[in-house]
Amino acid sequence: MTERGQGRTGFEVLEVAGPSMVPTLLDGDRLLVRYGAAVRPGHVVVLRHPFQQDLLVVKRAAGRRPGGWWVLGDNPYNRTGDSTDYGTVPEELVLATAVLRFRPRGAGQRSLRARVSWAVSALRPLRADSSASSRLRAR
Repeated sequence: MTERGQGRTGFEVLEVAGPSMVPTLLDGDRLLVRYGAAVRPGHVVVLRHPFQQDLLVVKRAAGRRPGGWWVLGDNPYNRTGDSTDYGTVPEELVLATAVLRFRPRGAGQRSLRARVSWAVSALRPLRADSSASSRLRAR
């Protein structure tokens, strides 16, 4: 996750870096995030890494545990950089929830048809996915 603004309120667009949230999010995807929003199990969240607080991380909030949130990546083949490594994440380090995912438009998508096709496939709201939360907790 590329960090842009610290201590923000409201909405901001952030860029995803890395494969830990595949298939939900791909490297290079953009996220519209809402700072200060209530977190529920299943939400995709942006947090400060517990041991490298200058690094922002995007993970799924799998569930609330004593001491904070248990967060996991959606990619079962990339099991690093989540609560399995660093335990629960304190509430104050969970900064935002992801509202919308959009993929960058390709350079060759200039026609109206290409732009509409991109919009239909690239824009996706991100809501709390309780089934994903249950599936991740079972790991």
